[in-house]
Amino acid sequence: MDETLGIRREDKSQWERRAPLAPVHVKALLEEHGLRTVIQPSKIRVFSDDEYREAGATVSEDLSGCNLVVAVKEIPKTLLESSKAYMYFSHTIKAQPYNMAMLGRVLDLGCTLMDHEKVTDDQGRRLVLFGYHAGLAGMIDSLWALGQRLAVEGIRTPLEGVKQAYEYPSLAAASESLREIGRALRAKGGLPEALGPVVIGLAGYGNVSLGAQYVLDQLEPTTIEPEALGGQEPGRLYKVVFREEHMVAPREEGAPFVLQTYYDSPELFRPTFARYLDDLTVLVNCIYWETRYPRLVTMEDLKRLYDPALDGTPRLRVIGDISCDVEGSIEATVKATQPDAPVYVYDPAAGRATDGVEGRGPVIMAVDNLPCELPREATESFGAALAGFMPQAVRTDYGAGFDTLELPAELKRSVIAHGGALAPAYSYLEKHAIRGGAG
Repeated sequence: MDETLGIRREDKSQWERRAPLAPVHVKALLEEHGLRTVIQPSKIRVFSDDEYREAGATVSEDLSGCNLVVAVKEIPKTLLESSKAYMYFSHTIKAQPYNMAMLGRVLDLGCTLMDHEKVTDDQGRRLVLFGYHAGLAGMIDSLWALGQRLAVEGIRTPLEGVKQAYEYPSLAAASESLREIGRALRAKGGLPEALGPVVIGLAGYGNVSLGAQYVLDQLEPTTIEPEALGGQEPGRLYKVVFREEHMVAPREEGAPFVLQTYYDSPELFRPTFARYLDDLTVLVNCIYWETRYPRLVTMEDLKRLYDPALDGTPRLRVIGDISCDVEGSIEATVKATQPDAPVYVYDPAAGRATDGVEGRGPVIMAVDNLPCELPREATESFGAALAGFMPQAVRTDYGAGFDTLELPAELKRSVIAHGGALAPAYSYLEKHAIRGGAG
């Protein structure tokens, strides 16, 4: 068994400049664990080939001799090798149709597939993730969208100075720029009183939300609780964070809200978030969602808000859908976008999406690869969490049966498939996997 780690080149899109490990992690694995790394060359990766060479890695197209190959995004099924062990975001655990042929190929070839998303502790908490950086970039892009939308309405504010996340050289540079914009917003006339209060609401409070809140806090908004919404002071900036009890309520009249009951039996709950939409200027969606849960914002909610018979402009200008489940928790997220065309206006009455920030309806920011916009910081943070698992993962004998795989529990939970079969926890995918396809 060759105790060598392979890192695949990312090529899913021109924006994918991340890597699973940064040069500093490769160097530490070599010096502290004697672990060799082979990395494929890349012209777009945020860290250059030479930086990896200087860290002790071999830069080569050939990863065939590596016992484990890691990547960020899915590896195309045509590049999978028989009996090889892989680790990447497979986007298969919800039986996503676009990856079922890839999963079938993994099974046909007897590969081991580990998914970063399922590296969890005993409480099911994710340990290797980009969520915080999705929140950072998503809030920056949402603030950019707000500045642009207000400008086309003829409302000039310092928010016009916000750039998209990828346009800043670093997170530190973005933070400094936002702090300066925040000072301008707090100055007299920074936010015109005619605009009313500018209220930015965040749905969720996990890692994604924490990243988004970090960015928003650079503007020094006034924080309020959801129960206090309504009647805020015109010309001021506010932040409000929503939890599950603000999004849904028990269907049974008078029943108390119990969070675990909601997680276990969401059908017992009804959506209630629409009551807050009239008071929000921006909604930033940071929640995890599956089809069994109620939607956060429905088409009907937006039709009511943007009813052509109503006078004036609704307060809600932007929905920053960081979670980006197409037709999911935000039903008007009808498509995902890329950083070079990050937003569209969804017209609820016409049922039509138009790229840009002009039109009747909210601006939807639905970039589905937001951490790519902060590739250096995202890679450094992700790699710091992943690197500790690599020595044992690379030195594991993947020829052993699933029950005897010598992996730490955190990694064992991430094994989707092994030796031509799905791991027990993922057996439900059997009816979805497309086997027998050509490589």
